[in-house]
Amino acid sequence: MEEMKPCAANSPPLTPLGFLERAATVYGDCTSIVYGRNTVYTWRETNLRCLRVASSLSSIGIGRSDVVSVLSPNTPAMYELQFAVPMSGAILNNINTRLDARTVSVLLRHCGSKLLFVDVFSSDLAVEAIAMMTDPPVLVFIADKEEEGGADVADRAKFTYSYDDLVERGDPGFNWIRPESEWDPVVLNYTSGTTSAPKGVVHCHRGIFVMSIDSLIDWTVPKNPVYLWTLPIFHANGWSYPWGIAAVGGTNVCLRKFDAPLIYRLIRDHGVTHMCGAPVVLNMLSATQESQPLTHPVNILTAGAPPPAAVLLRAESIGFNISHGYGLTETGGLNVSCAWKPQWNRLPASDRARLKARQGVRTLGFTEIDVVDPGSGRSVERNGESVGEIVMRGSSIMLGYLKDPIGTEKALKNGWFFTGDVGVIHSDGYLEIKDRSKDIIITGGENVSSVEVEAVLYTNPAVSEVAVVARPDEFWGETPCAFVSLKDGLSRKPTEEEMIEYCRKKMPRYMVPRTVTFRGELPKTSTGKVMKFVLRDIAKKMGSTRLSRM
Repeated sequence: MEEMKPCAANSPPLTPLGFLERAATVYGDCTSIVYGRNTVYTWRETNLRCLRVASSLSSIGIGRSDVVSVLSPNTPAMYELQFAVPMSGAILNNINTRLDARTVSVLLRHCGSKLLFVDVFSSDLAVEAIAMMTDPPVLVFIADKEEEGGADVADRAKFTYSYDDLVERGDPGFNWIRPESEWDPVVLNYTSGTTSAPKGVVHCHRGIFVMSIDSLIDWTVPKNPVYLWTLPIFHANGWSYPWGIAAVGGTNVCLRKFDAPLIYRLIRDHGVTHMCGAPVVLNMLSATQESQPLTHPVNILTAGAPPPAAVLLRAESIGFNISHGYGLTETGGLNVSCAWKPQWNRLPASDRARLKARQGVRTLGFTEIDVVDPGSGRSVERNGESVGEIVMRGSSIMLGYLKDPIGTEKALKNGWFFTGDVGVIHSDGYLEIKDRSKDIIITGGENVSSVEVEAVLYTNPAVSEVAVVARPDEFWGETPCAFVSLKDGLSRKPTEEEMIEYCRKKMPRYMVPRTVTFRGELPKTSTGKVMKFVLRDIAKKMGSTRLSRM
């Protein structure tokens, strides 16, 4: 057997870009993209448009190892660029549209971006950002004919090309640039996490290929689904579904911004079958006045934080079929899912919601997940109580952090990726996140999971959103501090004392928040994650709760 070796015939580089080429052949006349009132493309048209853009990029000198950035919401151009940019050989870098100009300039400078595609309504942000740079990228303007005022910008002279120009001038017969190795970088994503400054996460063709296929299998996505883009594509490349939906010839219903009434209309008009989003999306869809029972089931995949049981129950009562998973920017998508067991359907609704709130088990294409004791490095006992750091290894783990060897070495060590998340493994082998390591509150020597406190507060019928962080305490070291956003239209709003008393009846006294602060809205990232580092700063500035007693 020793003579059996890999060769060019049996080991060409894996890449998700080939999904588009196949979609054009198999699903050529099927609808690929729907947007607004008048924009509709087929998979044959989408393939040709992507080839044209890739060709134009190549003709202006963009090629292997160059970074091309995109500043855009979920429009047709944004979707096409997930293919077109890497088809030119370049590395794709999607940038969060909600960042400020200074941060955008820092990211562009850090990755050495050669070219920046800019949506019309982000043009001012882009122009301000490049004004801070000595070697700015070339700007390409993306118009939006579906939006009022989306045809042009006042500062048009700052833009060298328009997206439509690149489509029109490109060669539809362009021979797209295949990776020389499946380990070649394909995307660069900056984290939008809740605990630290952004880091540049680099993924390879192989990792994204496996994650895209794995995501389809795990969520049992059929051929020709109708996928609504409620999850920003700039967030971890939309959990790799831009490529996955092409693989199964689905319809991408593009959505510029989250708007609950519009989402319900799109679900109805286009027969939406699948969508993704953070738990805040579930909360907003189920709390709005538009939340009438659906005429057909809609599958929602959620991740980012454990969805509160109360929110799960409310959303499922409307007709949403909710799947829960877990992943990070560093994993390229969701590599853990709460694989559902048929016997769980016979349980009471509250028990089903509790089980579904767990993160679950590794997906089929991933290798291994574990929870280890931070001191000894050994696996914790599988009893649902022993807490440790979540570690993992598998083919979709990042190559590393761009220009950050120390950060890469810290995250990727001893054959594992150390997530910084804290969790437990239950006796049935299912993982459950308890918190980010920075979000564990240590009060009087007791570890308090902010997620568990939040889950209790979410059961209060007056609560819309809640986040719990640590506040300094002279006696206990720190105590739970709850930031609460109440539902609209309440005839009577609860007081801080009433909220604290509510918690006392439902949890151990050491877990009860000593402070409850009401806010109109909690600060969030663009993907719906509550920015706990902002709330931690606020709690810290409040000062000590002073010799408080439990």
